[in-house]
Amino acid sequence: MNRTAESASVHQKIMVQAVFFDFYETLCFHRHSLEENLERIAERYGVEVNWERCDAALKNLFTSTSAPAPTTDHSLLESLVAVMSRECEFIREVGIEKHVEQIAWELLQSGHYLFAANSATLYEDVVPTLQRFRDAGFKLAIVSNWDTPLDPLTERLGIAEYFDAIVASHDARVRSEKPDPHIFNYALAAVGVSAEEAVHVGDTYAADIVGAQGVGIRPILLDRANTQTGRWQETIQSLAELPEMLIPH
Repeated sequence: MNRTAESASVHQKIMVQAVFFDFYETLCFHRHSLEENLERIAERYGVEVNWERCDAALKNLFTSTSAPAPTTDHSLLESLVAVMSRECEFIREVGIEKHVEQIAWELLQSGHYLFAANSATLYEDVVPTLQRFRDAGFKLAIVSNWDTPLDPLTERLGIAEYFDAIVASHDARVRSEKPDPHIFNYALAAVGVSAEEAVHVGDTYAADIVGAQGVGIRPILLDRANTQTGRWQETIQSLAELPEMLIPH
């Protein structure tokens, strides 16, 4: 019996007690794109955006927005300053020279999770799925590569109460990023289950599937856009499929 088949056999014998979820593009997504927000703000300030430069500027912005390794002593305050600095540089790269700091601040306010209460939107399948698992007595956790503590955002979204643990990679109490084993082991300890009793659901193969499998957690790939066909044997397109897979009948 190969390792994958052996692992699947073990999971079938041990009842699942806990479900872990990735956060971004598993539970929530951006309400508006950065380009939509920028267009609206630029019109308000009466400035022109050089849209021909936008793709390259966005690439630079997203490349530089990777958070420092969670094991470093990079403070939250330093992260906030770095976010604002990168946003200003992006504004200049798309040809805006006036009111750069104000426009950057408004862009953050309209679309960055740290500042914008309305920037995150739950997928429609999230709350019904979480409620079904809660009603069935499952323990639930978020395990996310995220550069700030996630509790305030989940509270704004109205889902914090569903989770026994909310684990963010750059939280000073965690300091570990998927697929590193420690972040998963931290979550297991926080909810009080063994790896064999847990399932992890996420949309990123390298972080979610490889990471969970590495510590013995059963991974399920969420492929909402149907772009990862055949990549993993247990794949779903909606969280609504999960209860039928995991809750005993």
